[in-house]
This record gives sequence, C-alpha cells and structure tokens, in this order.
Amino acid sequence: MKTLVLALTAALAGTASAAPVRAFLTTADQQHLLAPSQVAPAAAKADAVIRIDPGQKHQRIAGFGAAITEGSAWLIRHGLSEPQRDALMRELFTRDGNGGQGLGFEFTRLTIGASDFSRHHYSLDDMPPGQTDPSLAHFSLDPERADVIPAVKQALALNPRLQVMASPWSAPGWMKTTDSQIQGQIKPEFYGAFSQYLVRYVQAMRAEGVPLFALTIQNEPHFEPGDYPGTRVPPAARAAIVGQHLGPLLKAKGLKTQILEWDHNWDEPWSPMSMLSDATARKYVSGVAWHCYAGDVAAQSQVARHFSGLDVWFTECSGGEWKPQWAETLPWIMRNLIIGSTRHGARGVLMWNLALDPQHGPHLGGCKDCRGVVTIDPKDGTVTRNIEYYAFGHASRFVMQGARRVDSSGEAKGLDHVAFTNPDGSTVLIVCNSAAEARRFTVQAPGRRFAYELPASAVVTLVW
Repeated sequence: MKTLVLALTAALAGTASAAPVRAFLTTADQQHLLAPSQVAPAAAKADAVIRIDPGQKHQRIAGFGAAITEGSAWLIRHGLSEPQRDALMRELFTRDGNGGQGLGFEFTRLTIGASDFSRHHYSLDDMPPGQTDPSLAHFSLDPERADVIPAVKQALALNPRLQVMASPWSAPGWMKTTDSQIQGQIKPEFYGAFSQYLVRYVQAMRAEGVPLFALTIQNEPHFEPGDYPGTRVPPAARAAIVGQHLGPLLKAKGLKTQILEWDHNWDEPWSPMSMLSDATARKYVSGVAWHCYAGDVAAQSQVARHFSGLDVWFTECSGGEWKPQWAETLPWIMRNLIIGSTRHGARGVLMWNLALDPQHGPHLGGCKDCRGVVTIDPKDGTVTRNIEYYAFGHASRFVMQGARRVDSSGEAKGLDHVAFTNPDGSTVLIVCNSAAEARRFTVQAPGRRFAYELPASAVVTLVW
C-alpha cells in the first residue's frame, strides 16, 4: 500500500521528487471535519478545470480570525479551568495546538467599550446624566482590564503576529444627542473629544502591551439599535471626524494605527464612497471594512475600483441558530466570506464572537441566537467546535500571514475557489461545492496536474 501511495504521489506531481498534494475535507454530514483526504490522477472527464497562475499576484493576506468581545473573553476566562483555557487558546491562535491541528488565527477585533456581547453597557468615560467630560478626566481602561486585556494578551503571547483592530459601538453617552449609549448621533462640538477618546484608547492599550494596527470610528454607522450601544454616523460626519480631528491627531502623536472606513454591510457601497470623496478625510484612511448582513460581497470590489489605493478588510459576520443546517451554512460561509471576500480583495476576514455559551451569550440586548466560533458550556467546560470553526479552519490553518492571493480560473455550476501562495512557496487552493451532487475537478498548476471529487455541500483545502 505504501508503494502504491508513493507511486500515486509521483504521478500527481509530474516528477518523482515532488512533494505530495495534501487534501483536507469537511462535509455537511460532519463525517469529515478538516480530515485528510486523497487526491487522484487527473481525469479525462471533469466538471471543471481549475488553473492556478501564481504569477498573477493580488493582495497580501494578514489573517483570519474572530472578535474577542467582552462576552467571549469573560466566558473563556471564567467558563473554563486554567488548563482548559490554555489548551483552547493555543488551539485557536496557533497551528501547533490540538495535536498540530490548531486554527492559527492571526487577526482579531476588539470593542472599544461595550457591544451587545457585553455583560453590561459601558464606555471608557461614563458620566452621570447631564454631565460632560470634554477633557476626558474620567477616561479609564479599567472595564477592559478584567477579561478582555488578559485574553488578548494571552493570544498575543501565543501568536505575536496577531493583528489586532478595534471598533466602538458608541461614543460615551454625554457626547451624543441622546445623552446615552443607546441610539443618537455624536454632537459636532464633541468630534474633537471623541477623537481624543479613541487616541487615548490606542495609547492605553499599547501601554498594556496590546498594539492596535487599525481602528474604525464606528461599528455599523447606519444602525441605531434600541437595546444596546450604537450610534448613527453619516458619511459627512465620518469625514469630518477623520479629516479634521482623528487623522491629524494620530499623525501628531506619531501613532501608526490605521483608520478603516465604513465597518458596515455590503448593501450600501455609496456610503463609504461618499465619505471617501472628501479629499481631506481620504488621505487619512487606509482601507474599507465590510460586514455580511445585507447586500452582496461584490460591493467590496465596487468601492475598491473607485479607490484603488485602499486595502479591503472583512470585519464581521455572525453565525447563528437561524441557519443551523451544515448543508446550507457551510457553503454560504465559504462562498461569501472565505472565497468571496478574499476574491474581492479582503486582506483579513473575521467572524464575530470567538466564543459564546449554549444560551448564545453572555449578551445584553441585541442578537439572541448568535453562535460563536466555539460554544463553551461553563457548567463543565465542554467546548463545541461549530460550523464556523471548520469553515475558517480551511483558510486559517493553511494560509499563512504574508501569503498572496493568486489567480485561479475555471467555472462549473456550484464550484467556487480561491488560491494563495504562502511565504514558504507552498500553494493553497480552497474549493467549495454548493451543488446538490458531487463535482469532479482537475487542477492545473506549474508542475502539477491532479483531480479531486468533492461531495455535495462540502469544502476541500488542497496544499502542495
């Protein structure tokens, strides 16, 4: 049998000295979960031929991951024993955890103050109703020191390459028209104070050992939820904050933290384009961030065509019990987030909560049936690895930070694919089959020609 495998490997590679093609399969029936699989010799008849052209290089990849919300951090730190926590964090943020099967997350997002996935609503400068603090005399990072900062510092210790960004769900209530973190807009007279607030956060987190590579100035700036922090920040207001206050302040302080625009859904590409049409604001913006909850992933490319010098980031999408079926959700995540978002320029791709409990929390308001990448039962420390864990693992485990997306072409009904070359010279091809029946495809790449039969509603990562 060993001789047969070696012979097959040589035939696949085209030369006797080439390393084998490794395949890792996840199926909707969960019989295969990132499980090793076998490729086959190139077939005379296939549903598609996927051609890889490593000479056609696109964006450089920063990583894949999920947000360390206050709720996720609390659950990881208090819902697990110390050995359980250490093992899970190593599994999530390195590739050598879990017996060498770790996810290798290299990108994460923090919330500046509370989101709906916090155990209480807070900012970093709360004041009694009717009082203000424009000098930020009461600014304090203490709410983040309990769980969020220890969690992200552990992740950074495990993976020093981890890229950390942050977003506020609300300015302090006293800066807003509602005098509350709930709903409202930032008053123009507090644009400067709000920018100082964000800069203080960047500086304080750096002092704690958590450097931030990027900020957005507002999570989902066109959404004002009624039961958790949120703020409406129209394009002109975002331009004024960034162009007249935050951008110049970061520069004056010598801070390298980048500003990302938008941080909201694919269905309103006109909004970031409107903000970026302000030339003063535009010069301080390095990229555009996107969410998945409405619209089409192609909006990322629509905006990028108008502002070609900007990076693309995908910063939030949540799994949830509204889509529990693997046969539906696994292909959706692959088509839209892992494959679609990167084919439309994303340098990094994030899920929402890293971890939630069986009651879809901790949370206060907002989503009542969201799902984390993992589910932790604090009663006994049981960890359940969800659809999102395996979907993201098909990229995060194999696509290294610094990889380049490269051209992959070839069409067949139900098949979607994306390819990368890693800094070590290896190639990664991710293929998803959304069809109701198996699809057989042939891969052609320099020095390689092989075939694979992918079951219905399944995904495979191929590495050579």
